[in-house]
Amino acid sequence: MDDITRRHNEKMKRIKAARDEIMKTKTEEKGLVMVHTGSGKGKSSSGFGMIMRCIAHGIPCAVVQFIKGNWETGEKTFLRERFSKECQFFVSGEGFTWETQDRERDVAAAQNGWRIAQEQILDPAIGFVLLDEINIALRYDYLDIDEVVEFLLTRKPPMTHVCLTGRNAKPELIEAADLVTEMTLVKHPFRDGVKAQKGVEF
Repeated sequence: MDDITRRHNEKMKRIKAARDEIMKTKTEEKGLVMVHTGSGKGKSSSGFGMIMRCIAHGIPCAVVQFIKGNWETGEKTFLRERFSKECQFFVSGEGFTWETQDRERDVAAAQNGWRIAQEQILDPAIGFVLLDEINIALRYDYLDIDEVVEFLLTRKPPMTHVCLTGRNAKPELIEAADLVTEMTLVKHPFRDGVKAQKGVEF
């Protein structure tokens, strides 16, 4: 064994020993409130990645999609056509806010989505609920942030996971969440005139 390999092996042993000690203290299990926000791409994609994990582990799940409306996304088609028993999929929005041009309809759609979301979260058979783009509805005050936070903190079943996606997550939601990830925009082809690509954006 040469010196480089020996030093590497010794370093990995030290790291593993330290990691094992840390893991001994991590014993709690709980249903998490997770927020994916930021201007970068990947917020919904990450949420749907967790949906795939839940299906693989036999955990029933649900998606409530705000804002996007009847836009035919790959994940909606995939889940509805192939995993409709494992994952309930609800669409409450009628499209992006600049397309509907009707605040009253947008508010009504968001309120209906939140009603469905609460039903899914409270369902004892459901283990994971993705609230896709709900942060947009909260940003425009289509939903009451205090009501949403209070529900998540006081009424969500202890072992149910909830993931909320969308830009501009409100500070109250960030404070209440167990895990917050901010996607940072570094570069995007849209700025160079490239339209949304099938399989990448939708």
